[in-house]
Amino acid sequence: MTKKKQISAPYYNIGQLRVDFWTGLKNETTELARCNNGSANQKSHIKEVKEYLRKLESVESFFAFPGFHRMKSFSQQLEDGRYGELARNVAEDVKQLVSDSYRGNPRFLEEDLLNEQTQHATGNQGVSKTYFEVLFVEEMTEQEELDLRVDMAQLRNPNDQFTYGVVVKRSFQDALIALLFNFNIQAVVVRYAPSYYSKGIEPEVKPYIEYVKKLDFSSRPEYELGPILGRLIRQFRPELDAYYVTDTSLGNLKDKTISAFNRIFYRKEDLQEIHLTIMRGIEERYEAPFFSALKKYSQKPTGVFHAMPISRGNSVFKSRWIKDFGDFYGRNMFLAETSATTGGLDSLLQPTGPLKKAQEMASDAYGSKRTFFVTNGTSTANKIVMQALVKPGDVVMIDRDCHKSHHYGLVLSGAFPVYLDSYPIEEYSMYGAVPLEEIKEKLLKLKAAGRLDKVKMLLLTNCTFDGLVYNVQRVMEQVLAIKPDMIFLWDEAWFAFAGFSYLYKQRTGMFVARNLYRKYNSDKYKRFYKQYIKDLPEGECSLYPDPDKVKIRVYSTQSTHKTLSSFRQGSMIHIWDEDFKRKSESTFLEAYMTHTSTSPNYQMLASLDIGRRQVQFEGFELVEKSLELAMVLRAKINDTPELHKYFEVLTIQDFIPEKHRETGIKEYYDKELGWSRIEEAWEKDEFILDPTKITLNIGKTGVDGDTFKNKYLMDKFNIQINKTSRNTVLFMTNIGTTRGSVTYLVNSLLKIAAALDEDIKALSGAEVKIRDARIHSLTCEVPPLPDFSHFHESFQAVPGVPGGNLREAYFLVYNEENYEYIPLDECLEAMALNQVLVASSFVIPYPPGFPVLVPGQVVSVEIIKFLLALDVSEIHGYRADLGLRVFKQSVLDRHKTTTSIGMKQTKGTYKPK
Repeated sequence: MTKKKQISAPYYNIGQLRVDFWTGLKNETTELARCNNGSANQKSHIKEVKEYLRKLESVESFFAFPGFHRMKSFSQQLEDGRYGELARNVAEDVKQLVSDSYRGNPRFLEEDLLNEQTQHATGNQGVSKTYFEVLFVEEMTEQEELDLRVDMAQLRNPNDQFTYGVVVKRSFQDALIALLFNFNIQAVVVRYAPSYYSKGIEPEVKPYIEYVKKLDFSSRPEYELGPILGRLIRQFRPELDAYYVTDTSLGNLKDKTISAFNRIFYRKEDLQEIHLTIMRGIEERYEAPFFSALKKYSQKPTGVFHAMPISRGNSVFKSRWIKDFGDFYGRNMFLAETSATTGGLDSLLQPTGPLKKAQEMASDAYGSKRTFFVTNGTSTANKIVMQALVKPGDVVMIDRDCHKSHHYGLVLSGAFPVYLDSYPIEEYSMYGAVPLEEIKEKLLKLKAAGRLDKVKMLLLTNCTFDGLVYNVQRVMEQVLAIKPDMIFLWDEAWFAFAGFSYLYKQRTGMFVARNLYRKYNSDKYKRFYKQYIKDLPEGECSLYPDPDKVKIRVYSTQSTHKTLSSFRQGSMIHIWDEDFKRKSESTFLEAYMTHTSTSPNYQMLASLDIGRRQVQFEGFELVEKSLELAMVLRAKINDTPELHKYFEVLTIQDFIPEKHRETGIKEYYDKELGWSRIEEAWEKDEFILDPTKITLNIGKTGVDGDTFKNKYLMDKFNIQINKTSRNTVLFMTNIGTTRGSVTYLVNSLLKIAAALDEDIKALSGAEVKIRDARIHSLTCEVPPLPDFSHFHESFQAVPGVPGGNLREAYFLVYNEENYEYIPLDECLEAMALNQVLVASSFVIPYPPGFPVLVPGQVVSVEIIKFLLALDVSEIHGYRADLGLRVFKQSVLDRHKTTTSIGMKQTKGTYKPK
């Protein structure tokens, strides 16, 4: 496939472009101020400054600060020859912009505009304010815009906690671009009917608005554009407050228009009402009910006559021996420690107050019907959902290389797993994701065997540790076409951030659940399905579900602490289940109480609450910045010869076979061709790679992943990472990643590369051969990755049909007479003599970190060879001094007989086809 360059400038997004333009303007104005009047050098710098101002005008028109009007002011200073003043003002704006200081204390907000008409943003009392911007969408003249900005500024109260700037866009297209570009926007006011087309999109902006250009509502009448914009805000930036100003009477307003906006105003209502409503909307989202309640409680004088001596810090700060512990954490941590559920606080197990409200606000933020806080990590969240929804004898289709908590959840619930194999990425000793073809094949086998009614759940990891993301909508649609009441559990432990970027959001469980529910309940889909079934060739499997039978039942578990702001183990369960109240609520609450501590950590709960506040205000911005930093890191490693000599960033084509990439995209960045636009791939491809998961192939260093992590990254540079394979290490950017930390990583990699160069120079001939052999082993001699073999017939749920009795096999080993140990190197000899070995425990090597064997699974030659080839020191469930733990043959024979008798007793209940 021919590569096509789609972006001429070397920038991934508008944020990079904007900062670079401002930096260029600062450099040019600084040099201009130093030039001699009339010199050729001065003329050259004037020309460059004019060009930067032209470019920035096209970008700054979408922002209130510094904004389009600031560019006009700079142009006037340039024309007047006030070069020193211009250089100082530009330098100050760049400082404010790059440091983000204007957003916490915008000292000169609107100063040029209002002069002495209003006070500084801090007010007389010196109240520090948090800054945001409001987008007004309306056709207006420049004078009307100026009047609007002045009027809105004069309505501000010096004691307000928040302050805002105004962005005015005069068309539908420009409003959408502003929403995509400007992360400061927190409220949108659509006034009357905007025109559709932009008056002119400058070349600098065009590469970054592909999504806007693909939308086409130009044929719609202008009076419909306001309501359509409201619905698109709910789709792209649902966290924003949206308001509509109209002359249409309430009786003529459509329900979908009313529901698209937080409030609808009429022309006669003045700006003060709009201003007060905007401020109230921000205050409501800013509220963190449980965090606020905990802060308030911590300041109350109390007498502690129950559990927890540590409460109020009494047992700590009065101690001569552990006072340093208290000094380290500070008094507030201990003032907020309590086991009380009253006095303004709440019970996690049966919330009625601030915790209940906090979970409702989280539900709104994450787009679920219900959200539950979990304080012992997503491992517990997974077990809660499993135990709540499936019972002994139910069938769960599960990706074999999912987190071990799911496998243990199956043991607890007694459900029969049908393991699904991911495609292998053998060169890097890791697995990909489960192809839809594999899921449907197993599901149709179960249907043919008359077991479809037993299938309750499909469980997949999205995204995987290595960053592979499913096409969630395609999976759900095609599975629901076969099994219309399937329950989906999406393990989104590493994907909590995804709900706050439209690029990511479209592949999340909650977003897709809501969309599919609306789709299947629409008259348009019902007409489509009726015609589709009519035209479907006889015997061909439908790809779309029957709207009269389908039920949307989706659960997502998320490790908030992994990718958002929360203390460790802070997690959430999000639910979009239209049958939850009727079918699952009681069992879910029982499972929740079974696994949830009666003494949850209040600091963790408060962090989940405050993390929700953050993502509603900053999620869009922070996720985009973490994505940008990931792209910058990828490009830097690829573009730097000293790094590229030893390190290679794995690309989309390294992780995803071509047949799963219908758009043909191979990589995010190419040194010669620039950036690929990835929106179409995220929309269409079966799998996509999360760019914030950066896997580095280190095979050419001659150092294995575990050694590289510990000896080089951690010991020498204190760089922490989680995952390695034989020849890779995984770096992740998140909302806490800074430009400085990325620079530090690059600097560290450069030092490692330089050290490797020096080491190679010092090697003798014999040592060079040893090093070359290591490199050859890491890059060429990769151990084959085994698929799930099968359950032994003693532990098959139904002979010859996918599904195994994991629980029964698991508990057999509680009797130590039922198993024995065989050293790994003797396992192959035993199998060569036709001995069947059946695992009696989970065997989980780290890495890759998932079970290669589960209780009741037949041990294959491929699995033993894989375990023998592994050069990792940590394998859970395996003892190197004893060997592999397997069931004794006598136990298998005895259990096989018992199972056969059981099957005869149930004869007639199952008839394989």
